Amino acid sequence: MNASLKWPLLTAAVLVFLDQWLKIWIKTSFALGESYPITSWFQLHFTENPGMAFGMEWGGIAGKYALSSFRILAIGGILWYMRRLAQGGATPFVLISFGIVLAGALGNVVDSLFYGLLFDRGLTYSAEYSDWMMYTGVAEWGSGYAPMLLGNVVDMLYFPLWEGVLPSWIPFWGGDYFIFFRPIFNLADACVTVGVVLLYWSSRRPQSWGSQR
Repeated sequence: MNASLKWPLLTAAVLVFLDQWLKIWIKTSFALGESYPITSWFQLHFTENPGMAFGMEWGGIAGKYALSSFRILAIGGILWYMRRLAQGGATPFVLISFGIVLAGALGNVVDSLFYGLLFDRGLTYSAEYSDWMMYTGVAEWGSGYAPMLLGNVVDMLYFPLWEGVLPSWIPFWGGDYFIFFRPIFNLADACVTVGVVLLYWSSRRPQSWGSQR
């Protein structure tokens, strides 16, 4: 392994550990939909996501299989590209930024691969209703609620920075009750977002992707 990949991969491993520790604690301590306020603008709110980041979903079972498979392929692609960059002498900043993105991809793929096998309850898809069905109670380690690749991603970070009724003069949404920021996400989602922002920022700096030598 290229020595310059040591710290990026270590960074990814630490972030994946923190992401999984928080998810498992939430999954085995909170009922679905349960919240715990930290401040007036931040709370832990347990929800499960069968789809993409920030609560988005699509395609039912077929979409879930496709998304989980794509995530696995993306991880392989990121590792391959990081190796190429390291061989080309990319700067530590760029490699660590890729390591942060890698941590985000790995963190959520672990949920999809294993949570359905490890826990006794989670969202399950109903072909009759064409929707993911809720469950009650707190999950425990058990016989599993879904096969591999169909586990749901655990989300819990919720930042309702502002909520209230919008002024009537605002087009379309005037007079509606509005919450900002509504999406609920996890540490892995945050890693992908932060890593991509860092990569974009580094691409704007001359020679940032070039050789360290």
